[in-house]
Amino acid sequence: MSPTKSAPASERPYHHGDLRRAVLTAALDVIAADGPSALSLRDLARRAGVSHAAPAHHFKDRTGLLTAIAAEGYGLLAQTIGEASDLREAGVRYVRFAREHPAHFQVMFTPGLLRADDLELTTARTLAGDALRAAVATVDPGDRGPDARLAGVAAWSLAHGFATLLLGHNLDGPVGDQDPEEVFRALTAMLFHSADR
Repeated sequence: MSPTKSAPASERPYHHGDLRRAVLTAALDVIAADGPSALSLRDLARRAGVSHAAPAHHFKDRTGLLTAIAAEGYGLLAQTIGEASDLREAGVRYVRFAREHPAHFQVMFTPGLLRADDLELTTARTLAGDALRAAVATVDPGDRGPDARLAGVAAWSLAHGFATLLLGHNLDGPVGDQDPEEVFRALTAMLFHSADR
């Protein structure tokens, strides 16, 4: 066989050095370019140079693959938010996460694509929620109000809304060439004057 031709699917090797990572990376590339609806395990197998059955061995099906992407995303988000010194910085890091991991971000918040009861997903989602609650706890109760849970919803809504609008290019005009993270910091300062005390 000529080296320029690819092997037929039946002749492609099943094993791969790190097939799981290779398929996840290929899937993230597809999602970033064309959205989750463009995903196909057969196409991802072709991209990874393995048999079409190989990705199913790790993920079972497309839903399993998307659930693994979401779980990985929540884990990364938990780590990112957990490194913040206060609630404002947690919001900035949330926006940064969305910009650096747009494919994860898109899948994480589309529950219809995921297996909601997946242990890896629910664990990672809980860790991200815990990181947000820890950031909310850094705010003096007099500044955030008596309901910490509601304060967490408000903080998440602000960061998530800003990140979603930013990724959808809805803020291209208002943000322009400015650093989106600095714009977000300025926005929180306008809305929450007590954060500057």
